[in-house]
Amino acid sequence: MRIQVSRTGGFAGIARHREVETTGRPDAAEWEALAEAALTGGRDSPPAGVPDGFRYRITIGDRTVYCADPDLTGAQRTLISRILKEGA
Repeated sequence: MRIQVSRTGGFAGIARHREVETTGRPDAAEWEALAEAALTGGRDSPPAGVPDGFRYRITIGDRTVYCADPDLTGAQRTLISRILKEGA
């Protein structure tokens, strides 16, 4: 499963995009469960967010959802943080 996160906005307006391919990873089940939980609280269209806040696009397989600070679910916040730190 390919999990992709794109982040836009923020004070500097710098966009970041990272992804993780879970196939063959020993922790694949953990990543995939977290990804499915993150999809649950997402929206089908980009939310307005707050000034200087980050907005996110999460794509898992063929499904894409959108979310924005400060209204992230716990699963979204954890997934986004891990992808941006560990992803390529």
